[in-house]
Amino acid sequence: MTKRVERRDFLKTVAAAGVVPAAFATGEVLGANERVRVGVIGCGGQGNWDLADFARQPNAEIVALCDVYQGSIDDTLSNKDRKNQEIRLDPGRVQVYKDFRRLLERRDVDAVIVATPDHWHALPTIMACEAGKDVYVEKPLALTIEEGRRMVEAARKHKRVVQVGTQQRSAPHFRRAAEMVRAGEIGKVARVHAWNVGNGYPKGIGKPPDEAPPPGLDWDLYLGPAPKVPFNPSRFLGSFRWFWDYSGGMMTDWGVHHIDIIHWAMGVEAPAAVAASGGKFGLEDNRETPDTLLAVFEYPGFVLSYENRELNARGEDARGYGINFYGTSGTLFIDRSGFEIFPEGETQKTVTTMRMPAMRMRTPRVEESHLDHVCNFLDCVKSRQLPISDVETGHRSTTAPHLANISFRTGRKVRWDAAREQILGDPEAARLLGKKYRAPWKLA
Repeated sequence: MTKRVERRDFLKTVAAAGVVPAAFATGEVLGANERVRVGVIGCGGQGNWDLADFARQPNAEIVALCDVYQGSIDDTLSNKDRKNQEIRLDPGRVQVYKDFRRLLERRDVDAVIVATPDHWHALPTIMACEAGKDVYVEKPLALTIEEGRRMVEAARKHKRVVQVGTQQRSAPHFRRAAEMVRAGEIGKVARVHAWNVGNGYPKGIGKPPDEAPPPGLDWDLYLGPAPKVPFNPSRFLGSFRWFWDYSGGMMTDWGVHHIDIIHWAMGVEAPAAVAASGGKFGLEDNRETPDTLLAVFEYPGFVLSYENRELNARGEDARGYGINFYGTSGTLFIDRSGFEIFPEGETQKTVTTMRMPAMRMRTPRVEESHLDHVCNFLDCVKSRQLPISDVETGHRSTTAPHLANISFRTGRKVRWDAAREQILGDPEAARLLGKKYRAPWKLA
């Protein structure tokens, strides 16, 4: 059994490895005993999970909440999130907003959490940086590759700490597994496979008709830069990610997590080419994104395949999600509950195992990696070091899934110039690197 890395030691290691870029060195530094005052933009399920772990920290104080839907605000102020988990919050000390711009006007807010649907990640993050606030932004970083690059530029220009919510980087077993792969402990890796599977057949998210928005929802502000459409329950809480105007389906929802770890372990930043195939083959619902998708990413020296399907829940070795690194000396499997190494030729024997406690496997939503990710961000707000999931890293990890979706939507393999962030020889595919905003919203 591999020795588990203790949380305190891990955070010290992360801090010691941080690099202070020149742009950060001159930034305002909070005193060691000062509390980081935090505003939350987006109070749905993910926002409340983020908020709950921020609220647990003695060096942070939640001072503002913002959401276009009063129902989400009410849930948060009731000290319960949508999974009925406790949120330690004093409603009497929190100011509530509907428009995130009003929150950003507050000079006493040091940092913001951006946990909106994906199409609302870029503008609040960029505007927060311009307002001198640090940002914890949920994954995927952006709706488009162009947005992601603009977010990186804003963070650097305004000397802001921006952490992306790819919290697996803060889990000790993911770090240890990445080190082992880089050190060659499973030999030469020429193939990596990642997957997410489930079975929503046949109804999926259903086909509800358009209807009036629920009371307390500003539907026009929810849509923001996205096209104007009538309210439909499928486009709202819980299922927005299955529509191209707001997200990129499972490819950007979970694919970002997997590819982030694969980039880390394999020491790469971007694929050279991506080809994806799939479609909506079985679900009888109104989603736009595919229910079955297979993407192949070409990197220098290895090939990555990623699949998601929602018509059959049996993944590799009956696991619903995970990553397999296939090395010449062994195969390393990893998911959020731990990792295992199977030596080549000994498929029934596990020689290296790093498993998390059984309770954590049953309830991954309360795993320490998310709490540690929050702590790393708060530490970096004070130290001005790069966080473990810096915005540039998050942008690279989000770019690869976006390229897969571009390949799927065009029906063609795309070739990627990572240095210039351009798709080569395909003007139609290149147009999908960005997205036209609905007036009056503009990408800075």
